[in-house]
Amino acid sequence: MRFNALLASTSLVSALAWLTFVPAQAQAQAQAGAALSGQVSSAEEGTMEGVLVSAKKEGSTITTTVVSNDKGQFSFPADRLAPGHYNITIRAAGYSLSGPKAVDIGTGAAATADIKLEKAKNVAGQISNTEWLLSAPGDDKIKSFLPDCVGCHSLQRIFTSTHDQDEFKAVFTRMGRYAPESVPSHPQLIKTGGARSERPRVPAAMMDAAADYLTSVNLSGSDHEAFSFKRLPRPSGRATHVIVTEYDLARKEAMPHDVIVDTDGHAWYSDFGHQFVGELDPKTGKVTDYALPLLRDDQPKGALDMEFDPDGNIWVGLSYQAGAVKVDRKTKEIKSYPLPAEWANITTQTNMVTPTHMYVDNKVWMTDTETHNLYRLDLKSGQWENKGEATTPDGKKISGYGLPSDQFNNVYMFSFGDTRIGTTDAKTNATQIWATPTPRSRPRRGRLDDQGRVWFAEYAGNAIGMFDPTTQKIQEYKVPTPWSAPYDVVPTKGATEVWTGSMMSDQVARLDTKSGNVTEYLLPHTTNIRRVFVQETGPRPVLWVGNNHGAAIVKVEPLD
Repeated sequence: MRFNALLASTSLVSALAWLTFVPAQAQAQAQAGAALSGQVSSAEEGTMEGVLVSAKKEGSTITTTVVSNDKGQFSFPADRLAPGHYNITIRAAGYSLSGPKAVDIGTGAAATADIKLEKAKNVAGQISNTEWLLSAPGDDKIKSFLPDCVGCHSLQRIFTSTHDQDEFKAVFTRMGRYAPESVPSHPQLIKTGGARSERPRVPAAMMDAAADYLTSVNLSGSDHEAFSFKRLPRPSGRATHVIVTEYDLARKEAMPHDVIVDTDGHAWYSDFGHQFVGELDPKTGKVTDYALPLLRDDQPKGALDMEFDPDGNIWVGLSYQAGAVKVDRKTKEIKSYPLPAEWANITTQTNMVTPTHMYVDNKVWMTDTETHNLYRLDLKSGQWENKGEATTPDGKKISGYGLPSDQFNNVYMFSFGDTRIGTTDAKTNATQIWATPTPRSRPRRGRLDDQGRVWFAEYAGNAIGMFDPTTQKIQEYKVPTPWSAPYDVVPTKGATEVWTGSMMSDQVARLDTKSGNVTEYLLPHTTNIRRVFVQETGPRPVLWVGNNHGAAIVKVEPLD
């Protein structure tokens, strides 16, 4: 059976012949102060709610997107689109853009245009990773290894392959030898001979069943797909009250992992696959990249965690480079803090570094994913100390992928391989561990709110977790869309809202902690999200994320 039509996100060239002006009665409905407004419709549905309409000025690196309301109306605020020639694209489940494909916005006069959609003819490249998993037949258990594939590539690559069982098993083995900092256009092999030189993406006991399953659902036995797609609904209601801005990065191979915003409003990103950090000026779209030092030239390149210290300077975990750097935000001076050579093994990975409360005791936290050791940098001496693996009095051990600290510089850890979170006391080295209510939740990254509560992502639990140190209880809030695989969580001031992003669904989620309601905002393009960051300098919080596989920084502004 051919694919059913699904989400369309089509890049289209300028075509002024398609431009049509909204009739006078529709013009009267256009919002005051709009640079461009109009209505979205199709022959199949009439006026359409939840269509993402994007405008990108010719020659610009900035794309602005709004969403049509329940009357099919959309409106770009006047301060978002300067006069010029704009290419128009859309995203809507099962549709592509018929026209107009370009609009001219003049000086001092609002432009209006009807957006006409038609049924999409080919949707294979439009499907989100979440929708692949919702649509493919089979039990969720047999699909459970697939979210770990999206760190490097989309699931479309797997489902549209023609591999047989033996070829899939060879692929599984080969994939386990690539560093997580890899994408198909930029693979990086893990150096051999280390404790983690082999990182199986499919458990050995599951390999035969996984190969059999994928062969049954891919194109190895047919020239077309054997199942139809289950489509996520278009946004509606509150989920349409948003403006999304995407900023293209200067290097098209850039892999923005963490994105954080400084007090000047500039967004900084760590490049997961290359030795760079970058600085974006959102007012102009200008991106400046700064090269990071190579600490181990024979190891995979790339940076991961990015955190502000109390002075507003930026610390970055260097993963396989075995150390961290501090970037002086004003002078751009970069200072390296490599692990001592005797502690840096072949597959040492120092992904996480935590300077957040470093002036409490003049210590900066870091961890090694290979040895599970915790390290602390003494700011006065510039030397690392090895705190060993976090261990409870009864011998239980824990290591953290996420590594936030509280106001006393005690460190929290999220154990990505199982269900646990833990904390280690900075003074006594005493460790405590708690398990999430959901089995195999795989806690990943998170932050503390101003009440000292710990918010974190449950990657396999499809949830936001909250640990209250006072009660020592964990509360969970499920993300509505299945297979969202939240990576990170960030609370706003007062924790009235908590945000997360998805590596799978092309959505970000906004939790109202008082009501427990979650609003999910669809993004204009395929978006692989890692870190989430909330900027709180305006009337309402603004979310910033990186598109790790799309070389872009994304700003999400809710309008209510």
